[in-house]
Amino acid sequence: MINRTITDNDGVKRYLITLNVNGDARTVLVKGNAILANVLRDELNLTGTKKGCELGDCGSCTVLLEGKPVDSCMVLALEADGREIITIEGVAVNSKLDAIQESMINHAAIQCGYCTPGMVLSAKALLTRNPHPTEPEVREAISGNLCRCTGYVHIVEAVLAASEGRLAPGEHEYPREEGDSI
Repeated sequence: MINRTITDNDGVKRYLITLNVNGDARTVLVKGNAILANVLRDELNLTGTKKGCELGDCGSCTVLLEGKPVDSCMVLALEADGREIITIEGVAVNSKLDAIQESMINHAAIQCGYCTPGMVLSAKALLTRNPHPTEPEVREAISGNLCRCTGYVHIVEAVLAASEGRLAPGEHEYPREEGDSI
């Protein structure tokens, strides 16, 4: 699907590719070794995709590629040509936060925020394929995302709560009877 190859004056080949990012087709000129994380941040100004280890270990650069979470630091931009990409900027719809985003905020699952975009996208992918995961399934889904602040407890609680339709702590899925303990 590469539209065109251009060789610049230094003999470096560049490729005109189209990335379908957050529902919009974006055409960019990239070198053959350009990493998707860098193209998203530097060429498309989608800075919600964080760069951490740049080795595929931390998950801070997670995006959804064809609905699956991937470390964008490990994907060549050429590999994403013509494919659907969702970044954290594409999760909210019409400025309304997604349920997982609301739940993460309301369950204090965000501290420094650096891992949050990757966590949200990993959780979103899980909830799309499995709307009612178990705690071990949530832990497995976010296992590729490192967080140094929260200890994961609140993150897991937030994902489980979102799956149950409870966006705030203590909020019950069903109306409580008078006298029920919290």
